[in-house]
Amino acid sequence: MEIIIGLLIIAIGAFCQSSCYVPINKIKDWSWESYWIVQGVFAWLVFPFLGALLAVPAGHSLFELFVTANSFNVWMTIFFGVLWGVGGLTFGLSMRYLGVALGQSIALGTCAALGTIMGPVLINAFFPELNALESLTFAVILGVVVTLVGIAIIGVAGSMKASSLSDEEKRAAVKDFNFPKGVAIALLAGLMSGCFNVGLEFGKDINFGDLTPDIYKTLPATLLVTVGGFVTNAIYCFYQNQKNHTWADYAKGRVWGNNLLFTALAGALWYSQFFGLSLGKGFLTSSPTLMTLAFCILMALNVVFSNVWGIILKEWKGCSRSTIGVLIVGIVVLIVSSFLPYLIG
Repeated sequence: MEIIIGLLIIAIGAFCQSSCYVPINKIKDWSWESYWIVQGVFAWLVFPFLGALLAVPAGHSLFELFVTANSFNVWMTIFFGVLWGVGGLTFGLSMRYLGVALGQSIALGTCAALGTIMGPVLINAFFPELNALESLTFAVILGVVVTLVGIAIIGVAGSMKASSLSDEEKRAAVKDFNFPKGVAIALLAGLMSGCFNVGLEFGKDINFGDLTPDIYKTLPATLLVTVGGFVTNAIYCFYQNQKNHTWADYAKGRVWGNNLLFTALAGALWYSQFFGLSLGKGFLTSSPTLMTLAFCILMALNVVFSNVWGIILKEWKGCSRSTIGVLIVGIVVLIVSSFLPYLIG
């Protein structure tokens, strides 16, 4: 029963993440770089900080935790957060050059697979005595493969949808289509985004041990990763503010109330995925396979709910039954990928 509860919590977090772009549509009179960094303050600083406080027992502090923890692990966790920030920035470019279906499939598929595998591999490289590679069991590898298959099927559905468009509609949908550049960027986005899970692996012991409940143990590491990602995004967004002369966005007092509300809501929804990941893993401790695959499951469910939202918002309206059928098969495969490793492991 605890396994089901853990997976449901992760699923709720994935649903919230897939909904985080809805409030962004309510933001007024701000350029992308302005609202992106403001929502980032909430998504990558405020809410992760509040979440991390839950891992701190009475009489202790986060400052105490970070200064007494293994400094190498702390800095590696932040470092991989910086790399993850690059993934977030390049993810949008993969959509630009490949389109949503193909770009999302390659980027998220790479993120899910490499994010799961890179952690144990790199931990083993630095700390071979921990035998981290033992976590990459047959069940874990199978779960990664099934996830990739599900995402690929959804990518096929997206391609079928695109093929039903006229040449003019195709150019309107992906006017900057460039397959070689797009694949390279999507692979980079997926690789860098997968660094989030690598950061969590380096920081998994940054907590107060038995004094911190299992459901909160990864929240301090999550804060360190998102701080690193915030640095990357802040540098790029402020550069864009300077380049595009959009510093004046922050001086538009009449929209601050509205925009602050919706950027905060977007930030809370985005952070929910990793808050849910931490809580969910607290219920998966009896299954080492699912503990290793939790990040992969989260990414798979992100794709599932993103496409469910697409159906609800009628983005697939007008597609043939066969296209919708392929999409549904892909969604079902991703859902199965969340439970299959536990059933065989």
